[in-house]
Formats: sequence, structure tokens, C-alpha cells
Amino acid sequence: MKKKHEDKEDKKKQELIKKNEELEHQIKRTLADYQNLEKRVAEDRMEWIKLSNKQLLLRILPAVDSLILAEKHTKDEGIILSVKTFLDALEQEGIKKIETIGKDFDPNIMECVHVTEVDPLANSGQGEGKVVEEIKAGYTLYDKILRPAQVIVEKSNN
Repeated sequence: MKKKHEDKEDKKKQELIKKNEELEHQIKRTLADYQNLEKRVAEDRMEWIKLSNKQLLLRILPAVDSLILAEKHTKDEGIILSVKTFLDALEQEGIKKIETIGKDFDPNIMECVHVTEVDPLANSGQGEGKVVEEIKAGYTLYDKILRPAQVIVEKSNN
């Protein structure tokens, strides 16, 4: 009779151990799911912030364009300093100007608004498919295109 009682206790003990292990696994899975959710929510929040910044920046860029144009035509020290300060502040927020002049035309980051033909004998120094002038600067935000650069591309007339 004692053996039967001990067998029942052992069986109950084994069931409790098994149940305990199952509960431990559930807790670990739940904790991992919760941590993944926290990461996803944080990433979503950052993307939302970036998107809201993008909309604001797209509204500000025409003002920057006007300052850059004024800088080109006036050479005023105050405007030059303002443009530099503005561009530095934008760079601190993850915005970088796309370099275009003398580069190969890249439709992923540039928009060709005009093609200029040059005499191949004139040897302009740029070459076919090179950007010769920037009409409007392009910018990236966290390495994604915020606004493509508008450029003039060189083409030989042979």
C-alpha cells in the first residue's frame, strides 16, 4: 500500500515538474514577445518622427533654395554665413546635400531637367552623361532621398 502511495506521489511530482517547466517556457516566450513588441514600437516611433520631420523639411527647403540663390548672386557675407549655418543645422538633423556637379547622372538621386549638347572637340572636361549644372539641390534624410537634385546633363552632339 505504501508503494502505491509513493508511486502516486512520484507521478504527481513528475506532473508538477512538467507543468512548472511548461509555465517557465510560456513566461520566457511571453517575455521575448514583449521585448520584441517594445523594439517594434520604438522603431515605429522613430519612423513616425522621421516622417513628420520629412514633411517639415520639405516645406523648409524652398527657403534654403532661395538663400542659396541669393548667396550665388550677391556674395553678401551675411547671406553666406546664414546659408552655412542653415546647412550645418540640417546636417545635424540627418540631412545631407547630394553632390552632383561633375558626377555621372544617376536617376535614383537626380532629375534631369535639361540636356545640353556640347561639341566633342571642345572638350568641356565633363563628358557624356555628366552633370554640368545644378538647378536645384537635392538632399537625403538618413540616407533616403528627401528630394532629388534637378540637374543639367551633358550630351555630345556627334
